[in-house]
Amino acid sequence: MKMNDNSKNALGEILKQQRLRMSLTLRELTELSGVSASHLGRVERGERFPSASILRRIAKPLGFEEDELFTLAGYLSPQPPGIAEAHPVYSGRQLDPYVAKVLAEEPIEVQRAVLGILSMLKSIARSLIKENP
Repeated sequence: MKMNDNSKNALGEILKQQRLRMSLTLRELTELSGVSASHLGRVERGERFPSASILRRIAKPLGFEEDELFTLAGYLSPQPPGIAEAHPVYSGRQLDPYVAKVLAEEPIEVQRAVLGILSMLKSIARSLIKENP
């Protein structure tokens, strides 16, 4: 898969923002994931694009589901094959049909950015629920 520099930078920025939101240093994420801090830093700066193996290792410590990160990275399509174009899927759930239709008309980079934002919001909501049961 060939990613342009904007896509690499966007994914790296999403990962960095999520790491900071989780109050993790690169060293702490290294300890939790087993991925070197130098490699993680290059990914965050858009200098490297993470493999599926790296995404699997950092997903849980960053509060993502694996499929969320795979979709953001472009390894998974935001919509499964065979489903109508106007019905992108977010983490195994159908989006509101109107939102799905509007999103399907946007370029893939915009779709990934929106899915990234939704992933972060979902993670924030999960952490708030854990803090305030």
